[in-house]
Amino acid sequence: MDYYIYILIFHIMSFISWMAVLFYLPRLYVYHVEHMDKPQFVEIVEIQEYKLYKYIGIPAMWASIISGVVMLVLNPVLFETGMWIYAKLFLLVILIGYDYSMEVYRKQLLNGTCKRSGKFFRAYNEGPTLLSILIVTFVVLKDIPVYFTAFMLVLFAVIVYVLLKHAKEPNMDVLKK
Repeated sequence: MDYYIYILIFHIMSFISWMAVLFYLPRLYVYHVEHMDKPQFVEIVEIQEYKLYKYIGIPAMWASIISGVVMLVLNPVLFETGMWIYAKLFLLVILIGYDYSMEVYRKQLLNGTCKRSGKFFRAYNEGPTLLSILIVTFVVLKDIPVYFTAFMLVLFAVIVYVLLKHAKEPNMDVLKK
């Protein structure tokens, strides 16, 4: 088990890389949606979206998953340490679904069929932040702090509400100048 710590380090670094992609990709989608009238700009953003997702996001996601599975196989006692591991794995499944939704939106943007607004992608960008906070909290505490979890869910619901209802879309007249 001397090498377990190195697998853990690799897992943490993979997770950080994966989260960086999930934090930034929706921001690129905001720029993409809000600058559709600038084909040269959109072309550059499409290249960034593709490379970020395919060359960094997918490998980082799989490195996180594989290293996590290896750690669980090497240390199956984790399944006996409480419900936190099951909560973490549940949130991981949601995070993987979110990741794949990023590819769906990327393809829709590429084909010009995406009906989502910049406001939507600003709000959607909050998902991986909430999930990563909860995952890291569960892992570090080896527990599910109910009040903290409830607080975070309410806080992020308020943030998403504010972004969807009160955030102003950019003034397209100003952007065209």
